[in-house]
Amino acid sequence: MNRLTTSEAGYDLARFPEDPRDPFRAWDAADAYLLQHLAEAVDVSGNVVVIGDRWGALSTVLAAHHPVQISDSHLGQRATAANLERNGLPAGAVRLLSPRDTPPDRVDVLLVRVPKSLALLEDQLHRIAPAVHAGTVVVGTGMVKEIHTSTLSLFERVIGPTRTSLAVRKARLIHCTPDPALPRTPSPWPLRYALPPDAGAAAGRTVTNHAGIFCADRLDIGTRFFLKHLPDRAGPDRVVDLGCGNGVLGLAAALANPDATLTFVDESYQAVASAEATFRDNTGPDARARFVVGDGLAGAEPGSADLVLNNPPFHSHQATTDATARTMFHGARRALRPGGELWVVANRHLGHHTTLRRIFGNCATVAGDPKFVVLRAVRR
Repeated sequence: MNRLTTSEAGYDLARFPEDPRDPFRAWDAADAYLLQHLAEAVDVSGNVVVIGDRWGALSTVLAAHHPVQISDSHLGQRATAANLERNGLPAGAVRLLSPRDTPPDRVDVLLVRVPKSLALLEDQLHRIAPAVHAGTVVVGTGMVKEIHTSTLSLFERVIGPTRTSLAVRKARLIHCTPDPALPRTPSPWPLRYALPPDAGAAAGRTVTNHAGIFCADRLDIGTRFFLKHLPDRAGPDRVVDLGCGNGVLGLAAALANPDATLTFVDESYQAVASAEATFRDNTGPDARARFVVGDGLAGAEPGSADLVLNNPPFHSHQATTDATARTMFHGARRALRPGGELWVVANRHLGHHTTLRRIFGNCATVAGDPKFVVLRAVRR
């Protein structure tokens, strides 16, 4: 936990799930820069919308203004709720929405924490643009390394004339003046493409990709490698696609074993919506699946899974960390029945085999190439 001090008060903030071993803060210089600017130069009144607030720092500090937070991250929303409670603020002070929800129809102050995904920013700006009017104050924020010419071009094209501030502690602000005369074009998302011939049981199938999911315009090479080495199973397996993204792994498992029941889990609302569309478009009416936005398998019943498939991320926003993978592996072990298996694809250099041996007591390498390995751990 870290304390963010503003000109008016101090706030104890933490990421979610809170982990004392986590070295990363729930806020950074970009959040602090924006909050300082608001306190000094902006009348924060009317309908306030905060897009992309990573761990709820902005929403918590602005809780007195009853902002609407639009976040694709379930964990970010959980962090916001926990940080409000941690600082003695009412739970209803911030209205939590996902990109799948209908945005407010009027915005007077629009604050945008620039996401890692330019596609997600594009979709978010398109969705909120109809609610922006000539008097709306629009301010974005991000670290210098997160704000590119393409970022500014998006604001310019979708909202209006855009300029940036000087850098302070390696952070910048984006100032955008809404232009109501700009044409209101729809978001180009979602994208769809057909899987390549070497995609195993899912070859040739069309996948749906909402903005913000990893590798939304093509099949990523790790998943492509995994699809060639998925377990060959039959019968009424309970299969989990953990961190499902667009759901390609779960789809391949369902097509290879029509008797399986699938559960798709991701902390991204956009990812779960992508997985559901991908699954529904490529399976028959008898195919069985659940689609869950959540904190991995934290809420799963012990012994409720026979097989878990996982391509874990190794970034949390801009930070490189194995914390998410470790959480996923622990959750998988709790959810698997005795004899159940976790199959993981990962970059070879990450050393997940060591972590899996520590958690499961075993780990075997199923396949490998110079870049990736497919690992199998069995719940004893």
